[in-house]
Amino acid sequence: MATREPSDPLVRRLDRPIARGLTLGLTRREFLKAAGVGAAGMALLGTAACDTVTGRPRGDPPAGGGDKNVILVIIDSLRKDHVGAYGNGWIQTPNLDALAKESLRFTRAYPEATPTICARRAIHTGARSWPFRDWWVPKDENAVLQGWQPIPHDQVTLAEVLGARGYQTMMVTDNLHQFKPSYNMHRGFGAYDFIRGQTTDNYKPMWTLPQEDLDRVLNPDGYFPQYLANVAGRQGEEDFFAPMVFNRASEYLEFAKADDRPFFMTVDCYDPHAPYDPPDEYVGLYSDGFEGPEPMEPVYGPVGSFTDAQLDRMKALYAGEVTMVDRWLGRFLDKMEELGLFEDTMLLVLSDHGIAHGEHGVVGKGPAALWPEVTDVPFMIRHPEGKMAGETSDFFASTHDVTQTVLGFLGLEAPERMAGQLQGQNLSVFFDGGKPEVRDHFTLGYHDHTWARDEDHAMFAKNDGSEAKLYDLREDPGMDKDIASANPDVAKSMWNDYVLGDAGGPLPRY
Repeated sequence: MATREPSDPLVRRLDRPIARGLTLGLTRREFLKAAGVGAAGMALLGTAACDTVTGRPRGDPPAGGGDKNVILVIIDSLRKDHVGAYGNGWIQTPNLDALAKESLRFTRAYPEATPTICARRAIHTGARSWPFRDWWVPKDENAVLQGWQPIPHDQVTLAEVLGARGYQTMMVTDNLHQFKPSYNMHRGFGAYDFIRGQTTDNYKPMWTLPQEDLDRVLNPDGYFPQYLANVAGRQGEEDFFAPMVFNRASEYLEFAKADDRPFFMTVDCYDPHAPYDPPDEYVGLYSDGFEGPEPMEPVYGPVGSFTDAQLDRMKALYAGEVTMVDRWLGRFLDKMEELGLFEDTMLLVLSDHGIAHGEHGVVGKGPAALWPEVTDVPFMIRHPEGKMAGETSDFFASTHDVTQTVLGFLGLEAPERMAGQLQGQNLSVFFDGGKPEVRDHFTLGYHDHTWARDEDHAMFAKNDGSEAKLYDLREDPGMDKDIASANPDVAKSMWNDYVLGDAGGPLPRY
């Protein structure tokens, strides 16, 4: 594993204690001692504890995959253009950049559907969730978005398949949208941790909210009273969400390593999703200071609702979140290296969507804002033998390719019950000199809008084809100049051939 020691002193100084003097970089024994776990507790976390954590008896290594492991890391709301390996020059992401040098990196990756739940349905099943047919609103759900519903009961998840084949299956996440059992995102995982407290999670009583915390937030309505009550007891950086996710995932690595069986682990980190609330040390990397309440939330709508200074601060807060996530991902990668897991583990890292911070005149990620800052995501795969390290592919890779890629890498056939749902491609064939089936275009859906692109153009429109926008990617890769009115035939052709062709007919309207 290549060193991830950053050369920039601004990043190196992040290794100092932060907040109230909490010491970082503890050894495992020191960490357990600090957490109040004695010798007996540490013994329970050794080899004998593995069966308790997985809930499964030990068994022979599964056939097909041999002793190969797979780790899937999902980073919510991470913009592709905010990662150094994808060309960003001002945000510090040394660990992602080092990982990219060891990975096959996809330069044109998109979610097949978005946002959060829609993207994860595809990741865990290999089935497209778009075009959102037979959509219904789950009970007590406040996210009324087409496709935002549980994994259908007749679909099989990747974790279920691997668990049935004898793999240890584990998931760690702080993504609150997956907490509800009905969403089924935990199906097939023998051990899983939901880290509580993000946004609207009713975790801590509201009376614990310090009023002075609410006063420091711009637009403090919505989820902020609940969120700030949830995090009021934080003592240091390790109490922030990304550190908790990657620290807990590192503990799971130790459990998995002590078992005889190979494993599949999903690490799903909600940061850098809003609220943008990293420790001041990270914000100071990108902002010299700010007067007034903090713009921690990109309230969806026109950019005019924020001043230029507020937008600049919002970008700095988001950048701080990205660097914090990168740092703790690096700690997780260090644990993999310490345990010798890079030699037999395929690692996939991707995001579900991006977020706009004033580009194209909007803030947030509304369905009508399908520009690159929202649609373009990072996606990289590290092969344990170092195959294609540092290489790139312009294949249209997507979220629904994950399941088939993992099965292909492990040499496993999908069970008959699952085979009919798989619509993705096996990207692991790249590592053996092959190529997936050609995609000459790609489509994705977000609520009542649909997006499509090919080599030359990108377009998006409402689900009835109205309000179409069209862009020439050869001359305008940032999609800044809408040419739909001057090229109606191109927009109509993309709609009929790509959108309706992939959807198998008219899109549903609700």
